[in-house]
Amino acid sequence: MAVATRPAQKLTVDEVCAELQIARSTFYDWRQKGRGPRCIRLPNGSLRIRRVDFENWLMECEDAA
Repeated sequence: MAVATRPAQKLTVDEVCAELQIARSTFYDWRQKGRGPRCIRLPNGSLRIRRVDFENWLMECEDAA
């Protein structure tokens, strides 16, 4: 019997920016420089960030501080 698993939560760029209290331009600047969290590009061009990737990225930032 297969158990349905809930897909990992995905955040929008706006949700990530709100949580970090940063401007969208800052997020895209970090992304362009390869310093932001891993993103998924959807077929419509919008980005999503897996919650687990976001949390891992935050821990990496903490370790680097």
